[in-house]
Amino acid sequence: MPLTDLEVRNLRPRDKAYRLTDGLGMYLEVSPAGGKYWRFKYRFAGKEKRLALGVYPEIGPKEARSRRDEARRLLANGIDPGIERKVQKAASVERSSNSFESVAREWFARHAPGWAASHADKIMARLENDVFPWLGGRSIAEIKAPEVLAVLRRVEARGALDTAHRVHQNCGQVFRYAVATGRAERDVSSDLRGALPAARHTHFASVTEPSEVAALLRALDGFKGTFVVQCALRLAPLLFVRPGELRTAEWAQFDLDKQQWRYTVSKTKTEHLVPLATQATAILRDLHALTGRRQYVFPGRDVKKPMSGAAINAALRRLGFDTKTEITGHGFRAMARTILHEQLRFPAEVIEHQLAHKVPDALGNAYNRTKFIDDRVAMMQQWADYLDKLKAGADVIRIANK
Repeated sequence: MPLTDLEVRNLRPRDKAYRLTDGLGMYLEVSPAGGKYWRFKYRFAGKEKRLALGVYPEIGPKEARSRRDEARRLLANGIDPGIERKVQKAASVERSSNSFESVAREWFARHAPGWAASHADKIMARLENDVFPWLGGRSIAEIKAPEVLAVLRRVEARGALDTAHRVHQNCGQVFRYAVATGRAERDVSSDLRGALPAARHTHFASVTEPSEVAALLRALDGFKGTFVVQCALRLAPLLFVRPGELRTAEWAQFDLDKQQWRYTVSKTKTEHLVPLATQATAILRDLHALTGRRQYVFPGRDVKKPMSGAAINAALRRLGFDTKTEITGHGFRAMARTILHEQLRFPAEVIEHQLAHKVPDALGNAYNRTKFIDDRVAMMQQWADYLDKLKAGADVIRIANK
């Protein structure tokens, strides 16, 4: 006779395990520890077998009978329910290991060591925030193009069109990795080319008019924040390196006697040399008295770490500059690139090498850190002198480089 929930609930353990029949091969086994286990006894190919149906109270009598009836249907079709469960479990494990998220994390782990940390962090943040919540648990081989498009539309709808394009790119990289490793047949994201409006790329805000640069430099000198941030602000236009490279600069990379800074470019993983003008060297010597015993030239609140990536832009905003329309930490590069070429007449290839950009080179040394080094040493000093004259309000004329 079928067991009721009340009967099952009131069963007490005994010294030995005992069983109570429910019907049609199902029974409840009560262990000496008090555990209550639903079982289904059946015969397949002449052998007696048992199938676990669940544990009470998580699985009540009604749900246990439903599972028993499903097992009986399989038996009626000549399928061993025990074997079928193992097959389904193996398939579930396989789907889990081949889910979009697991494949994406595997792809990321293989490629991230070759990326700048900031670049890697942005990619994983996009995947975790914009893709995994909707596609992460799906088998990558089963995902269709419309599902990926739905993910992209969500990003586009919040006004982040450029991010939507980057999410599209990252999804494509994951799908192609899945194809290469046998987890998917094709990159379905390729079907979405043209599905998103073209992104309107804007350059980092910058100041390139000499009179405006003069006002900017005077404002930087008047910054009332910490001495570390003040020095970073004053060095940013002089060195015009990428903001992340400036804030993570380490004293071990500097030779102030030779007036040189050597470091590995985060974007290209190539060695780069920055000649230091006398003005830059003087600022660094002053700062060395304060932070010279630390690892980082510009330590943050936690002195074992560099200052925040937002520090320069935050300081510019404190000075009254709009970092979206006027100037950003990255904008000092555009400022130097424009004025060095248009006002000081330095050759573009010399400037580009100093910016650590890739420059076409017949000899193949596109990132040669010593390329045009004499010209770059002279250029960095003339640039610093030019900025001093602008700041002082001089009527600066173009300087013919030698």
